[in-house]
Amino acid sequence: MKKHLWAVVYGLLLTAFTLYITLDTFVLRSSYQTDATQMNTSMFDQISSASGGSIQNSTISGSAVSESSSSFSHRPEHGSGRGRGSGSHSKGDWGDWDYWDDSDEEQDSTDSDSTLVNGTSKEIDTYQGDNATIKLTQYYENNTRIYVADVTVTSARYIKTAFADDIYGKNVTAYTSEIAKAHDAVLAINGDYYGAQEKGYVIRNGVLYRELANGKDVMCMYADGSIEIFESNEYTAKELEEQGVWQAFNFGPGLLKDGSIAVSENQEVGRAMSSNPRTAIGMIDKNHYLFLVADGRSSTSKGLSLYQLAEFMEKLGVMTAYNLDGGGSSTMYYNGEVINHPTTNGRTGKERGVSDIVYVG
Repeated sequence: MKKHLWAVVYGLLLTAFTLYITLDTFVLRSSYQTDATQMNTSMFDQISSASGGSIQNSTISGSAVSESSSSFSHRPEHGSGRGRGSGSHSKGDWGDWDYWDDSDEEQDSTDSDSTLVNGTSKEIDTYQGDNATIKLTQYYENNTRIYVADVTVTSARYIKTAFADDIYGKNVTAYTSEIAKAHDAVLAINGDYYGAQEKGYVIRNGVLYRELANGKDVMCMYADGSIEIFESNEYTAKELEEQGVWQAFNFGPGLLKDGSIAVSENQEVGRAMSSNPRTAIGMIDKNHYLFLVADGRSSTSKGLSLYQLAEFMEKLGVMTAYNLDGGGSSTMYYNGEVINHPTTNGRTGKERGVSDIVYVG
């Protein structure tokens, strides 16, 4: 009896420990900073905008300040029609990461577009503001819908980031569309889902939140509008902060470096399938970026491998490109709507809650 009793007790303890670890890692919400809306724009003080005019900056004196999104003037000029999505605006539920294996591919019964042909594209919309221009195009490549926003800004300061509920923490999530609306974004994509990781540099809007390296590729955006990718062991987070990094992301990998593909044909993120919904950001030139979201896991969109993603961005003239969180997280929001078709937990058209977004505003 004692032998069996100890086996039962051990089993119960192991089950309880496993459940606690799972909940602590993926479910339990922890708020480390409840008002994470600061912006340190001091690195822009000596930078001129791409148009040659001076940029109006806050006086920082080395400390973080809050900046209203009203500094971005909205003046939409619609082009050939609005792309329409079906994203919800309620709170997000925690789902699978890009590197989790979702083997059940959703058959998208809501979209029976039989005109999709590989190699075709169509312009969805254009936007002209005081500080940004956006051209939104839908491509169909590798049996996948790919949404590309070609973004030119007068300064990198208009490429901003935001946290779910304006909280820096663990497992704090909201839909990309919800975060974007709260920050008056014209365009937004999901970020790197920092909140489901314990490590990885987090620098957002010039403010350093996390200093622990995770050994992955880091993407940094600087005040001059340039983007660089390097391994996290090359610099500490403090050194990046001192260099005036405006945004830093840890997901990866880097897709393109100096115009050359930086991933192998079989490379993948953790245990991800070879074809997935994807989110990426790329730089064509300083202050000229591509925001990209690819659909996947549906009857009309297979999804892309990392190599296919890099290859496609190379064709579009991107010099530096970086992979952000994909899978069910992959969402593009534009002018009030989700324009792609997120696929979460086997449901097409349903957003997944994420920790953070990258937006134009």
